[in-house]
Amino acid sequence: MELTANARIVLESRYLRRDRQGNLIESAEQMLERVALAVAEAELYWGHAQDVRQTAEDFFDMMQANLFLPNSPTLMNAGTPLNQLSACFVLPVEDDMSAIFHTLTLAALIQQSGGGTGFNFSHLRPEGTYVASTGGTASGPLAFMKIYNAATEGIKQGGKRRGANMGILNAHHPDIFSFISSKQDAHQLNNFNISVGIRDDFFKALDAGKPYMLYFSNKQIKLQREVPAALLWQKLIHSAWETGDPGLIFLDTLQRHNPTPAIGTIEATNPCGEVPLLPYESCNLGSINLSRMLEKDNAHHMQIQWEKLRHTVHLAVRFLDNVIEINRYLHPELKRMATGNRKIGLGVMGWAEMLIRLGIPYASPEALQLGSQLMQFIQHEAEIASARLAEQRGSFPFIDQSKYSGQQRRHATLTSIAPTGTISLIAGTSSSIEPLFAIAYKREHVLNNQTLFEINPAVLEVLSRQPHFSASMLDEIIVKGSVQSIKQIPDEVKHLLKTSLEIDYTYHIAHQITFQRYTDNAVSKTINMPQSATEADVEKAYRMAWQQGAKGITIFRYGSKPNQVLHAGLKKEDEIMHVLESELHDCKSSCNL
Repeated sequence: MELTANARIVLESRYLRRDRQGNLIESAEQMLERVALAVAEAELYWGHAQDVRQTAEDFFDMMQANLFLPNSPTLMNAGTPLNQLSACFVLPVEDDMSAIFHTLTLAALIQQSGGGTGFNFSHLRPEGTYVASTGGTASGPLAFMKIYNAATEGIKQGGKRRGANMGILNAHHPDIFSFISSKQDAHQLNNFNISVGIRDDFFKALDAGKPYMLYFSNKQIKLQREVPAALLWQKLIHSAWETGDPGLIFLDTLQRHNPTPAIGTIEATNPCGEVPLLPYESCNLGSINLSRMLEKDNAHHMQIQWEKLRHTVHLAVRFLDNVIEINRYLHPELKRMATGNRKIGLGVMGWAEMLIRLGIPYASPEALQLGSQLMQFIQHEAEIASARLAEQRGSFPFIDQSKYSGQQRRHATLTSIAPTGTISLIAGTSSSIEPLFAIAYKREHVLNNQTLFEINPAVLEVLSRQPHFSASMLDEIIVKGSVQSIKQIPDEVKHLLKTSLEIDYTYHIAHQITFQRYTDNAVSKTINMPQSATEADVEKAYRMAWQQGAKGITIFRYGSKPNQVLHAGLKKEDEIMHVLESELHDCKSSCNL
C-alpha cells in the first residue's frame, strides 16, 4: 500500500493495532489483511470456504491498490473483538426522561466503539413548559443537548477519536431562536454539528411575507405562536455567517426520497449529513478513489478507466453488504433496522485530483458534466450489483414496505457522498467531491492536536511542467497556498488550480447538486466562502440549495471559527521545510530542483 508521510501518521495514531503496552503490532498491510478476511467471512453464509479465500484476496487487492476504502470503524474494528463496523447512527429522542437517558447510554456505547450519532430534538417540550409528573418546568432541548455534549466530551471514539453528533431542531419548535444562536459561544456544543430542520411551508411564508407558526403539541401540551418568517430567517442567516452554524436540513426533500415511507418518517441524519436515517438505522460507508481510475491513452492524455471503475463498484457493493452481515450490533433494534433495510453508502473521494489530472477546472461546466456522467455510472452499476446480490442472497427484508416492492434489490439505499476526511488522507488523495482547500495547507486540531502539512501530488505534477518552475517559486506557492498571484504561471493553469476559497460558492453548490441527482442518500459538502463573504451570499446559497434539490447545506466562511481545522498556506519557515522535506521530496528529485 502506497503511503504518504501523513498517511503513516494517521494510521499509526488511530488505526493500527497495539498491544497493552501501546506498542504497534500491525502494519498497514496487515490491517488490510485483517479487514479483508473478516469482511470476506460473510461469504460462508451463502457459499464455501474457497469463496472466503478468493473474496478476501479480491477485497485486499482493492484496498491495497487504494481503489476503495471503507469507513474508519471498519478499518479500526473489523476482525477484532469489538467488531463494530458502522460509521454512524440515528437515535430517537422522545419526550420522556427515561427515554432521553436510554438514548444517551446507547449513544455513549456507539461513540466508544467508533461511531457517530445523529438526533432530532424536536420532540422535547420547550423550555419552561409545565411537567405534570413533577409539577416543575421543562429544561428544553438545549439543556439536554448540553448533557449529550458533555457525555461525548468524556468519550473518545474507540479510544482514538472524539465523538461526533448531529443535533437537529425543526424550525417550528418554540425554542428555535435559542437553538440558532446556541453555538455563537465557541465553547458550547463543541461536539455537535447543528442544523435547522426546515420544511417547504417555511419558504412559502417567507416569500409571501407572512408570519410563521411556531408550535409544539403532545398529549399534555399544545403551544403555538406566530413570528415573522423574515425575522427567523435573518437570525439563522446571521448566525451561519458569523459562526458556520446552523446548517439546514430540508425535511420535505428527505421525505420525498425516503425509500421506506411506510416504516417511518426521516427526521435526522448522521453527523455530517450525508445519510438521512430512520431511528435506529446505521450507515455503512465506503468510498472509491477516483484518482486511481485514470490511465494515459496512446497520445499520453489522461482518460477514465470505465471498466476498472465498474469492477470496483461491484466489488465495493459486495464488501459493504458483507459488512452488514458480520457487524456486531450494540442493541437489538439497531440490528433489526440495519438488516431489515440493509442501507449502504458507496461514495467517492479524489474528485478534485481526478479533475486536475484530466486538465478540467473544478469551476467549469465541463467538470459538472463529467460529475453527472460519473455519478450516474456509479449509481447504475451499484443498482446492477445490488440486484445480482439479491438473486444470490435475497432482497432486503423490508422491501415490501418500500418503493422497491416487487423488484429484486439487496439494499434500500446504495450511494452516499461522505466527507472522507481521514480515509482520503490514508489514500493520499483529495477529500470527497471537495476542491483542494489550498495548494498547501495545514490541518490542525486532529490526532491529539498534531498538525499535518499537506500538498496534493497532482498539483506538483502540473507545476513541474511549467517552463519557469523553480524551487523559489514552489516556496512562494507554499507560503501563499495559492498560484493566483504567481506571474509566471499561465492563466489556464491558474484556472485549473483554483482552490476552495477562490471558487465561487455557486460552483460549490452546483457540484453538490450534480452528485445529489444520482445519489440515494445525501451529499456531505462544505460550501466554503472567503472571509469577505456577506450575509447576502449565505442567504443566496441556502436558497439555491433548497430550490435545486439538495437535502441539506452547510456553509463555512473562512475565519468564522476560532479553532478551524484547515488553514490555507504555511506561514512559518519550519512548516515550509517540513513540507519540502516530506511531501515534496519525490517531486523535487524528479524536477531536478
